[in-house]
Amino acid sequence: MGHVIYLLEHYGYYGIMIALIGGIIGLPIPDEVLLTYVGYIVFQEKMAYLPSLLCALIGAFCGISISYFLGIKLGLPFLQKFGPKVHLTNDKINKTKTLFLKFGPTLLFIGYFIPGIRHVTAYLAGINSFSFKKFALFAYSGAFVWCFTFITLGRVLGERWRYVAFYIMKNKMFLIPAAVLILGVVLFVYWKKKRKNSVESKEVFE
Repeated sequence: MGHVIYLLEHYGYYGIMIALIGGIIGLPIPDEVLLTYVGYIVFQEKMAYLPSLLCALIGAFCGISISYFLGIKLGLPFLQKFGPKVHLTNDKINKTKTLFLKFGPTLLFIGYFIPGIRHVTAYLAGINSFSFKKFALFAYSGAFVWCFTFITLGRVLGERWRYVAFYIMKNKMFLIPAAVLILGVVLFVYWKKKRKNSVESKEVFE
């Protein structure tokens, strides 16, 4: 995590893009922790929310697209030969292939929320000759939901972001749906509170 913090501290918004491109291609970068930490930086007002989200999206789009085109041009032998060097093991490749048979292109969307799977989905989409239109529809929409979820979660939780990061590292498979659920609850409570304050203000003026 130290090298990720270094990137953000020295390169700011560009650091978000660089880290996510590398993380999605397959480098050992804790992507969810990174995004949650970005949300915390936004909470501290060291970065702005929308530019941070935009840079995260650019990084995710670029990383997933590079993987897709590598899959098209170089195929499965390339992934099997060089994948293990960036932690894309044959076990992960085979597991993702099995999930592709079950979920099809939908895996490009939900794959972001399954650690170890999102790194392989785009390669396999390219290898299986998915059209770019189909790939972009599922992969880019999934990237948006993923980036929005964790950056907003870090922003909303503020100082408590470390607990989320710790839980992500210890319980990766179980935190992802939990993070979405927590975010939904937090945003609902925030919306309800804001609406209540708005109604009270309106009553005062009346």
